[in-house]
Amino acid sequence: MRRALLRTALVSIACIAGFAASAANGRFVHPADRAENRTFAMYGNLPGCDDPAVLGEVTSRFNSREDTYWGPLQALSYDRVSQIGYRSWGADFIPRRFCSGRVLLNDGKFRRVDYSVRESLGLFGMTWNVNWCVNGLDRQRSYAPNCKMARP
Repeated sequence: MRRALLRTALVSIACIAGFAASAANGRFVHPADRAENRTFAMYGNLPGCDDPAVLGEVTSRFNSREDTYWGPLQALSYDRVSQIGYRSWGADFIPRRFCSGRVLLNDGKFRRVDYSVRESLGLFGMTWNVNWCVNGLDRQRSYAPNCKMARP
């Protein structure tokens, strides 16, 4: 048991030392580890913000969550959809397209929706998926404050 704990501690110290050394050089990711050079390359081939499949995914997941946990709200339509960032964090990270728009809910109110389309994070890493937040309805504060953490 002691050997296992000692081994774990030594590995942790080595990882921290390696991170500190790379941070001191001003690099956090080795160029060979960029998204395009990985075993499963990521090229940023993502659908647009206003793609019906993307908006359909946001609608489906929002409506399902509301129906299951919170109540009667349902997303009806979108407007003012625009891209607010593309690979905003740089080429070393998983490609993401950041989008924002307004969603009309069945209570008659428009609310801002922020979402990102992310490459290779769908089912088994084979496709894209969507991460989203509707302003004022982030009840668990996952993207607090006011969905700011869903934006670039």
